Order: sequence, then C-alpha cells, then structure tokens
Amino acid sequence: MVDRNSQVAQLSPEQKRTLLKQLLEEKAAGGKAGLQMAKAAGGNEQGQQDCGELPANIPEEYYRIAGFPDYLELSKQAELFAQLQIANPYFRVNEAIINNKTSIDGREYISYSSYNYLGFSGDERVTQAANEAAKRYGTSVSASRGATGEKPIHGELEAELASLIGVEDCVVYVGGHSANVSTLGCLLRPRDLVVCDALSHNSIIQGCILSGARRILFPHNNWEALEAILKQNRRNYERTLIVVEGVYSMDGDIARLPQFVDLKKRYKALLMVDEAHSMGILGRSGRGIGEYFGLDPRDVDVWMGTLSKTFASCGGYIAGSKELVQLLKYSAGGFVYSVGITPANAGAALAVARLLRSETGRVARLQNNARFFLEFAQANGLDTGLSKDSAVVPVIIRDSLKSIKLANALFQHGINVHPIFYPVVADGEARLRFFITSDHTEDQIRFTIETMKELRNKLVP
Repeated sequence: MVDRNSQVAQLSPEQKRTLLKQLLEEKAAGGKAGLQMAKAAGGNEQGQQDCGELPANIPEEYYRIAGFPDYLELSKQAELFAQLQIANPYFRVNEAIINNKTSIDGREYISYSSYNYLGFSGDERVTQAANEAAKRYGTSVSASRGATGEKPIHGELEAELASLIGVEDCVVYVGGHSANVSTLGCLLRPRDLVVCDALSHNSIIQGCILSGARRILFPHNNWEALEAILKQNRRNYERTLIVVEGVYSMDGDIARLPQFVDLKKRYKALLMVDEAHSMGILGRSGRGIGEYFGLDPRDVDVWMGTLSKTFASCGGYIAGSKELVQLLKYSAGGFVYSVGITPANAGAALAVARLLRSETGRVARLQNNARFFLEFAQANGLDTGLSKDSAVVPVIIRDSLKSIKLANALFQHGINVHPIFYPVVADGEARLRFFITSDHTEDQIRFTIETMKELRNKLVP
C-alpha cells in the first residue's frame, strides 16, 4: 500500500505551500484542496489511493458498533446474568424518593445504593426552593453563563459554597465529572506534571489525559511514595499538581491530607482535593476533610465537589482563590461551552448549603450510623477493607461471581445494594458497596448485616 504521508513529505517546498494555500482557501467550498492533496500523494479524484479499491478485509469491529470488543464484553455480562438466572442489577427503576428506603416494582427495599447522605433530597424545603427557582427563571437558563445564561441564583450559590468551604470564590459546572475533566484540562499543559493517587476517580484520569500533562500514579494514600516521586521529578516540569480525594468512593477511606499539604508546600506544587464523598460527611459540622483535620482551607489550591450527593441536586463545583475561579470561568471548556446549571438545581443546592449550617444534627446521625454499620459488620466477621470514618463501607467478597450472587440474594430479602467487580475494582477485589445515610435506623442496619452474614456463609466458604 502506498504511504500517503511519505509521498506528501517528498513534495517540494513550493508544492507544499501551494497545497496549503489551496486547503485554506477552498476548505469551505467542499474540500477541493483535500482532493488535490490526495492526488499529489498518489490518489485519484475520489481521494482513493492508486493501489486499488478500499480493502475488503477491514474487520467489522472497526466500523460496526455491535462488533466493538467493549460492546461484546457487555454482551457477555448480560449472558452471565441470564445463565445465573439473576436480574440485571443495573438500571433498576426506583419509583420513589431514595433515602434509607426505595421502591422497585412496587416493593419497598432498604436502600444502600444512593448518595442521599443527609436525606435532603425529598426534603420539602429543598423541593420548594427548586420549584420557586424554576418558576422564577424557567426550567433551563438556555445558554452558557458567559452568554445570557447567568442568573442571580448562580452567584448566590457560588458565594454560599465558597463561604461554607472557607475560600474566596467558587464556580459551578453542570456536572461533577465534567468539573474534574474541564478543570484539569484547563490548569495543566504538556510541559506540566500531575501526580494522582492510584485509586483516583475516572473523571480525574480523564482530565489528566485531556491536559496532555505527564501523569504519574502513586500507591494509594502513600505520601512517602509521593514524596519520592516529587523529589525525582519536580525540577523537570513547570506546574506540578497533586490530586487526592477526600473519601475514596470504592474503599471509604480518607486521604492523609496534612501530609499532602506539607508536600505541596515543600515542593512548590499545587494541590487539588476531590470532595465528592466527603463534603457533608466529614467534620463536626459536615464541612469536609479540611474541617475533619482542622486545616486552613486556603492550604488547598483546588477544592472540588459535587452537588448530586450531600447537596441533593446535580452539578459540580470548583472552589479556591478568586484568580482560580476567574481563570476557569473564562478558559475551562466544560464551563465556557456548556449551558449553565438549571435554576431548579441551583435552587435546591443553595437551600441545602444554607440548611447544612443549622442542621448539623443530620451530620451527627450520619456519622453515628456509619460507625455502627462499620463496627457491627466487622464484629460479624465481614471484611470492610480500608473504610474508616466515612459513609462508604465496602464488604469485600473477592470473587466477582459470588459478589453478584450475594447482591442478588440480598435483593430477594428486601435489601438493595450493588456489586462492584473488575474492571471497576482490581481483579480479586470484588465487593458490595454500601452508602450509609442519616435516615438509616439501627434496626435496618442490624437486619442488613445479620442477613448478609447468613447469606454470605452459604455462598462464600
């Protein structure tokens, strides 16, 4: 087959300049310059190469979605569920508000599969705030905020979040995942370094890839390993960003933030903390990992969080200095080129941010429930891994097939919890993941643990 690129490379400088001029002038007229380029490289008027027709042996996996290897893997998963006579545990239709309970196919279940940590989703005051915002501003802001989408409620929400966290300013995105991706893509460049925890969320990894910066993973929560990486690499890059999570969503453990702050200062790096599962959960009043450790919030350059969990809404935020927020508002693609958060979502999150200041009893109940669940599970011989002081408690089964069977058996007993297995977690680390809420009762937790112990003993030697 003719190598088109090599033939173009062999053109004279004058020929290349001519082709470039044609490309710039004729692109809007139907790509004529592209045809000229193809002819110069040995192709015909249709842009095909002189070696003949398009090869007939291109595998279907390259042009049919049904043949994509990743789609075929999904099909195998569906076949596995069918063989086990287990209903697909994903995309179950929940027919009511989810807190400590849910309703599926008309049956009530104890729920451990939602992020409604403090029970604010479904609170009448939060619902009323969402309704009032939609009535005043509409169901959509109908534009990017830089255009005509900016509403007073956006600024109110961002000011309230910044105050709650203890920093100068905040910017709200339409999604938590996009907040991470867009922010990392904006702050980092190919000449920079980003050092992430090995268990970082997909949104963090995708943001690092988008940025083009060199990415190095350090062993989970291992600040000594991070220091070794910084000592060896910091001098070779311009900006260096350390990224950790307040609470890790698969394991329920907490970042060793004081050590990471110390390293950030000593090596003149930036520090970003993803608080998706720690804001509203950690700290005496639920203000997150900074309050949990008694740190100055200004010691962290980038605070990230979601509105879909504690704040009973949808979206994501980045908080920090006024310079950070101004840069993101004008440069982060996921903010600049996206519609603003809906008035209803902004209204709901704003109501929760204000209620969180006065209703710290919810935080105390959540923390007590999570502690009781963890300790009672451990007392009954269940492996809860690294979980500590958070509302995420895994029960590690190891075997993927057994974790699926156990989750299905619990569902049949009125308990809704999801199995997590490879590739979401490492092979041999399959588990059930429990999200604890402030609304769970001690009786519900006891019933869950005792039932799980009994069922697990039948499935797991």
